[in-house]
Amino acid sequence: MRLLQVFITSAWITGILATTGQASPPFLDTADLFLAKSNGIALHRIPGIVVTPKGTVLAYCEARKNSGSDWGEIAVHMRRSTDGGKTWDKARPIAHMGDRVEGNPTKARGGEREQTVNNPVAIVDRQTGAIEFLYCINYARCFSMRSTDDGETWSKPTEITSAFEPFRTHYPWNVIATGPGHGIQTSTGRLVVPVWIAYGKKGSHHPSAAGTIYSDDHGKTWKAGDIAVPNTPAFGDPNETTIAPLSNGSVVLITRNESKANRKIITISPDGAHNWNKPEFHNQLWEPICMAGLIAHPSKPGTLLFSSARTLAIDASGKEVPGGRGKRQNLSIQLSRDDGKTWPVNKTVEPGASAYSDLAVLPDGSVICLYEAKDKIKVARFNLEWLTD
Repeated sequence: MRLLQVFITSAWITGILATTGQASPPFLDTADLFLAKSNGIALHRIPGIVVTPKGTVLAYCEARKNSGSDWGEIAVHMRRSTDGGKTWDKARPIAHMGDRVEGNPTKARGGEREQTVNNPVAIVDRQTGAIEFLYCINYARCFSMRSTDDGETWSKPTEITSAFEPFRTHYPWNVIATGPGHGIQTSTGRLVVPVWIAYGKKGSHHPSAAGTIYSDDHGKTWKAGDIAVPNTPAFGDPNETTIAPLSNGSVVLITRNESKANRKIITISPDGAHNWNKPEFHNQLWEPICMAGLIAHPSKPGTLLFSSARTLAIDASGKEVPGGRGKRQNLSIQLSRDDGKTWPVNKTVEPGASAYSDLAVLPDGSVICLYEAKDKIKVARFNLEWLTD
């Protein structure tokens, strides 16, 4: 019944947008959500955002206590909004609330007494109404928990590290990481989360490869899919990956990498887990070595939105530098109307320093973007009229 209600809601939104013939006034609103050096936290990073079937917005991130380092004493903090992102409750820790798992592998980064809770990923199950939430500890173990009350409370975490073991047949990993950002539910009800693994020295994030894990029983158990983007000379160190369903029911991944092409990598699977097609660079999706956001919009089948810092490294003659690492700035939103084949629309949200981001769609069809800016995580709300104006 809930699934039917969700489909009716999506169809109703699509129908209203398509048949009224009246465009809403363009708008873009931004606000600060997680500030550096507040509530005992040196820096907030790695944002993720989802909207529940009831319309509650859940914004979450890593709360890095002592520094901005990927390693250290790190928790996951969340803020909730019940009015479409206009107002928010106070930030609070939600994971890992069980027994501490101390074991930072590099003493120079803080010692063995620290617990790094990293790479939070929420997945909305629109069949059950629950929110599944995955995260890692010390880039070595993975846990899941569940909320059945729109993020008010969470179940006791369950370890699911065993889901990553099949990847060892491809790469002898020492590091595992989910997302970051959010996962998806496919048209069949499958929950899918992008992941990456690294198989260098203990604690190192290089070299790496990307794939997915999935659940066909509403988060009770998780399994490894195929490696979607292997590490090759052309596709160097594929890692943080964002995901979206396509109009034909298949699933697309857009993957960060450190290649000479300076472009994101795209690959598609019919079910989000297996039979990925050959990865390709997409010339319109620039790669400043930075995690991006991706969401399917219900206004019309095939509509995708992509958020990313959008820069390229240019030399003195004005030519692009292969593997040149563009700056993390100019957070932009791109729009595709053909399932990501082309991205003709591009608009800047944050022209200055900006990095990781994630996207979600609100019940009224407007879009919410959670993104890193200078010394803070900000939230932007906008409609498609603003994007295409």
